[in-house]
Amino acid sequence: MRQHSNFLTSDILEDPALLPRMLVQEVKERLAGGNGHAPGVVRIEIPVSGVDLFAWLQAQPPQARWYWSGRKSDTAVAAVGVAAEVVSAETMGLDGLRQALSSALVMQAQDVRYYGGLRFDPAMQPDDDWGAYGTFRFVLPRFELHRRGGETCFFCNLVPPRDRERLPQVLQAVRSLVFPAGPLHGTLLLPCHRADDPEKIGWQRNIEWALDAFETTHLEKVVLARKATFSFQHAPDPVVLLKQLQAATPNCFHYLFQPDPGHTFVGATPERLFRREGRTVWSEAVAGTRPRGTTALADEQLRDELLHSEKDQREHAYVRDSILAALAPSCADLRIDAAASEMMLAQGRHLVSEVQGVLHEGVDTLDLLLDLHPTPAVGGFPREDALEAIRRLEPFDRGWYAGPVGWVGKDAAEFAVALRCGLIRDRQLSLFSGAGIVRGSIPASEWDEIEYKTMDFVRVLGLDLRRAE
Repeated sequence: MRQHSNFLTSDILEDPALLPRMLVQEVKERLAGGNGHAPGVVRIEIPVSGVDLFAWLQAQPPQARWYWSGRKSDTAVAAVGVAAEVVSAETMGLDGLRQALSSALVMQAQDVRYYGGLRFDPAMQPDDDWGAYGTFRFVLPRFELHRRGGETCFFCNLVPPRDRERLPQVLQAVRSLVFPAGPLHGTLLLPCHRADDPEKIGWQRNIEWALDAFETTHLEKVVLARKATFSFQHAPDPVVLLKQLQAATPNCFHYLFQPDPGHTFVGATPERLFRREGRTVWSEAVAGTRPRGTTALADEQLRDELLHSEKDQREHAYVRDSILAALAPSCADLRIDAAASEMMLAQGRHLVSEVQGVLHEGVDTLDLLLDLHPTPAVGGFPREDALEAIRRLEPFDRGWYAGPVGWVGKDAAEFAVALRCGLIRDRQLSLFSGAGIVRGSIPASEWDEIEYKTMDFVRVLGLDLRRAE
């Protein structure tokens, strides 16, 4: 239930700092009236101006924080607090997620969205680094700040009748809101130490194991990852990192998920898992990588090398075929590009094939999510064989890295694959990147490919990540 505020919005547009005081009365009225017993979310919308999303996100008291902006989109959302959430419990598997999210969204307006994601491998228990995220976590934020083109709107989400029973806590959260007048402040210090997991010798052993498995088992492709952990003298500010990352990585999805102040997952990924609007669904196959060249001629040569690489085209074909197979049972009409084209990024390029389909009646968003994830672009082929190889070889917990992140609403959703990402815990930042291993892969080349994929973070950190031989 979306409700525009009755305040004098012209005053708030001129001075957003007035909003918390005026919102207190608005919340009391909404929860005290007849809507205090209604089943749907009460969504108060207030236009504001002159508020920077990053500065606003940074200025709020310590609590859960979220950020999402789509690829090639003029819309971004910064959010804090938790009005409602669907989070994994010991007895709730992925079927429980489907049921819980469906129940949470069934009575809601079209613009109510739960933001979150799930682990790359839900069958594995989270380690200490990822425990706060759970197997999955989707949150309806208490407060949202939306930027759409040149306009900015503030939203407050109320969930009656539960919020009527906890009115003092809701009002305290409203009074604690801060609307800074200036831009984001702060800088990132250089890290003082780096550790790789696995190190280069361990990485080479993993690639050699995979190459042998291609000859002796049904495994045809596996995506193996590395974690590079940087230590700082002081805890990095995740919002500063996100803003600098967004500036350095156009044509990407940008995200921040902070379930509590000590754990933040932040990243910039070029890869869409799927987008849904009503019965229309879009996805894409992304696999095959080259860096950008330092000159126009070198850049053109690298593009041609990627487009005509037999190895990269073969790796890409696994992803194309897998996505088509996953979507075909759910779609009445399904189309894919006849040939892969180039996705050009600031620091690299990939092969991409775009997919579009019309869904059958009754197809659930969570069905799409679980059918598509993980694609061979982040897992391998066949899926279960690749997952078993990853569990055997990787010496760390992927957590939400390479898992689906995004938002889900009543009849719409958008999920990206969580790549080019980092996990901040206190004074440490762990960066994750992977490479697709197939027949013909060379361990040293795959090591270098992962270094290329971390270049977005290199520019943010001002650090050369290459390691001495």
